Amino acid sequence: MSIFKTNILVRSLSTSASAAQLVKAPVQVFGLEGRYASALYSAASKSKTLDAVEKELSQFQQNIKSDPKLKEFIINPTLKRNLKSDALKAVATKTNLSPTTSNLLSLLAENGRLDKLESVINAFKIMMAAHRGEVTCEVITAKPLDQAQRQNLEAALKKFLKGNETLQLTATVDPSLIGGLVVSIGDKYVDMSVASKVKKYTELISATV
Repeated sequence: MSIFKTNILVRSLSTSASAAQLVKAPVQVFGLEGRYASALYSAASKSKTLDAVEKELSQFQQNIKSDPKLKEFIINPTLKRNLKSDALKAVATKTNLSPTTSNLLSLLAENGRLDKLESVINAFKIMMAAHRGEVTCEVITAKPLDQAQRQNLEAALKKFLKGNETLQLTATVDPSLIGGLVVSIGDKYVDMSVASKVKKYTELISATV
């Protein structure tokens, strides 16, 4: 989608007079969800509701996960777009959602893109994390990290940070790694797992047979 089309999204989401001016997100997220999230970031930035919109969308995301009826309503392709849009506007009014959040829900419904809602929310969260100077890091290990291991790992990873950036570390366990760890920080990805080494050696051995 071009900048022109992104600006159309911004105008659709914005509640301010300066709707045509695009406020650039601190980090680029690709794909359709990235374009909607970028337009949302711009609109919320201009209306000074970035934190409020993030909080509202996070809560709405939780509601989708905990309410089967709401989830079915969101993903059901047989319901008419205008019906979904009107229903979401009513929900937004009843729950006192900000106009920017309400506009996003209505726009996704009108464009038949509600199936992308969670992806848009996740993309917006990435932008907000960057806005706060947070660097997301995911570490996957074969066994749970103990406190000392986690602290040592955090100390090593903080060396990748710049200025006022802060580290947001999430650790998950995947026994299939056998040993070692996989680290993803920002746009960097390092696979130091035993499983990857075994795979590499297996491929080398197979190539010589």
